[in-house]
Amino acid sequence: MENSFWTALIASSLAALVTSLGIYTIRRFTAWGHRNTTYFMCFAAGVLVSASFLHIIPKSFSMNPQAPFWLLAGFLGLHLFNRFVTAFVCERDPERKDYAIGLIPMLGIGLHSLIDGFIYSITFTVSILTGYLATLGMVLHEFPEGIITYLLLVRGGIAERRAVLLAFLAAAATTPLGMLVSYPFISAIDRDMLGALLSLSAGALVYVGATHLLPRAEQEHRRYSLVALAGGVFVAMIIVASKA
Repeated sequence: MENSFWTALIASSLAALVTSLGIYTIRRFTAWGHRNTTYFMCFAAGVLVSASFLHIIPKSFSMNPQAPFWLLAGFLGLHLFNRFVTAFVCERDPERKDYAIGLIPMLGIGLHSLIDGFIYSITFTVSILTGYLATLGMVLHEFPEGIITYLLLVRGGIAERRAVLLAFLAAAATTPLGMLVSYPFISAIDRDMLGALLSLSAGALVYVGATHLLPRAEQEHRRYSLVALAGGVFVAMIIVASKA
């Protein structure tokens, strides 16, 4: 049991490190990142929506018969938060009118990363091999998650240094935090509860990708946006295949 704790902690910390590397890389090449933000949005939308439909949603539905309700709750919950940010922050302060484009994806990705930490706790408790297989699949999407979280925060008007901190806290630190929070209660996190949490995060990710990222990207009519979207779908398929 003690070995599984330390292995899960190391694996979740590795995921956070990969995400942080993505944030550092895009911060280091800021000008290039700004020029290609539209492509990153399309790529991220492809990853988030495809991974949700191909893996997270079917998995959660097989684990919990009430998962469709949690899926709807995740989708509508993020929509309501978006309305709140738009009404009480963006409209009242014109200088912050684009805050929602950064804050909403940050919240959705943060929720998903937190639940990733739960998954590390559970899989390494089952067996070390199961944990390693889960780690392989999840680490693949951590690098682009860090990039897109940072870029969208900056796009939303957040200062670059603050965007680095917020992106790290939301997309990177939440994974080992989720592992540490969930590990003492691992026996209480049964199949039904994990299915509900997965479905909740899937609803949030679908909202971020389909209603937040893609419409923004389509407004800018970049030539290779469909290629970037297809690249995101392809990466999601690789992630799903690695978890099969």
